Amino acid sequence: MSEKTVPVLPCRTIQSVVDFYAALGFEVTFQQKSPNPYAVVERGGIQLHFFGMKGYEPAESYSTCCIQTDDVDGLHEVFRAGLKAAYGRVPTRGLPRMGPLKDTSYGVRQFLVTDPGGNCLRIGQQTSQDQHHRLAPEEIFSRALHHASLLADSRDDPAGAAKIIDRVLRIEDEPPTPVQLLRLLVLRADVAGRLGDEETATSALAKAAAVHLTAQERESVHDDLERLEELRG
Repeated sequence: MSEKTVPVLPCRTIQSVVDFYAALGFEVTFQQKSPNPYAVVERGGIQLHFFGMKGYEPAESYSTCCIQTDDVDGLHEVFRAGLKAAYGRVPTRGLPRMGPLKDTSYGVRQFLVTDPGGNCLRIGQQTSQDQHHRLAPEEIFSRALHHASLLADSRDDPAGAAKIIDRVLRIEDEPPTPVQLLRLLVLRADVAGRLGDEETATSALAKAAAVHLTAQERESVHDDLERLEELRG
């Protein structure tokens, strides 16, 4: 026996979605305008189907699809380059958008891509056999990063993430390490942008860029530095 699961995702207009996936390197293998708008895109082992839906609101979509890969870093770089070529930059807010590449607390290295139809692709590579959420760290800044990251990406609650970061950065008796500060500021800038708070985003990006890191520290926050450059671009 051989089975295959293929997601069928909604969108308001087929063409904008098709053009978006073409920018990511997908091939359009089927498309029809009537009687019902429908399209199929494929890339390697990934196949996605889309149908047009009148009155559909992409910004209110909860449609999600998980894609498993054995080279999440490579796929992230390909998608990043494709979006930059198509849009002049990597879109990080609104629709469409591409999220940061990061190691999660549940043993997956992943990034999120949301298309013009509001469909979210969770693209990940398993890094641990234990898929349960790890307990939050005890140390205050690491704990804040843990919870803020979950709110920002897993729960799509940028306002909640912003509150956690703002609260922990107001602590005066002991400062975060440079690595912790950089990661907190990059995430703060990221969620500020999603909330349309350009002033806070600009301020956080400037502060993050000014954090002094050793070569070893820069290596440990490679993903965050890459996200910093995307947000500044």
